Amino acid sequence: MADVADTATAAVSEPLPARRPGAWSKLLHNRSAQIGGALVLIFVLMAILAPLLPLADPLKSNFLAIRKPPSALYWLGTDELGRDQVSRLFYGAQTSLLAGIFSVAIALLIGIPFGLLAGWYGGWIDIAISRVTEAMLACPFLILAIAFAAILGPSLTNAMIAIGLSAVPIFIRLVRGQVMSVKAEDFVEGARSIGARDMRILFRHVLPNTLSPIIVQSTLFMAQAIILEAALSFLGLGQQPPSPSWGQMLNVAKNFMEQAPWMSVAPGIAIFLAVLGFNLLGDGLRDALDPKES
Repeated sequence: MADVADTATAAVSEPLPARRPGAWSKLLHNRSAQIGGALVLIFVLMAILAPLLPLADPLKSNFLAIRKPPSALYWLGTDELGRDQVSRLFYGAQTSLLAGIFSVAIALLIGIPFGLLAGWYGGWIDIAISRVTEAMLACPFLILAIAFAAILGPSLTNAMIAIGLSAVPIFIRLVRGQVMSVKAEDFVEGARSIGARDMRILFRHVLPNTLSPIIVQSTLFMAQAIILEAALSFLGLGQQPPSPSWGQMLNVAKNFMEQAPWMSVAPGIAIFLAVLGFNLLGDGLRDALDPKES
């Protein structure tokens, strides 16, 4: 009896194992994710508040204030037509974030279904989808986006479509690999054994278990989409003047590097910080959603 009592006492006194923090808790305590989230939040607020703040008209020219340096009146100076750089920077945030969001949406809407089909059914379906995917991945990402944009024509809408189509192979390959891993799990076999149909298993059991890497990849691709939109606008294939875009602002500023260097500073820093923010946030999400991380 004494031995039983000692064993029970030791079991009670033994500390319980520490509870692993959840994904949200890990994300909130990740310093890189905090910095990235703060940067992303700043640009989201810039895009939302642009029409609400008392900013100058980003399209209105002032020929009495052409290429004015930064001052109390024009905090970031003016461009070659006398337009306020602060106003165009805020409205340019709308263009960049819209490009990122819609490009990711297009890539997901096309990439997820094809990735599910290729990973689940295999066989000739997988072969056909994989060969097309590999052919698209063989072309450099930027070149593929420029080709799509050139075919569709110069506009912001077409640039977003071009960027989204260029990213489709990335998401197809990601989803295909995740589905092939998940479909071998016991819970999938259990759903099959009770007679569940393929579509029900795919969307009820398989897809939810592949969302973590999809979310991470979508966040990281937002950064690429912002760079690509700026590159296409810089080349004249994206947002068309006089509508503001960070890439278009850089395109104009390159002609006045000696006379008005401030014209290139603001959009260049904005692109750098936006891309940095999404990359840091994506890395933080990857660490937070990784089940191997304690």
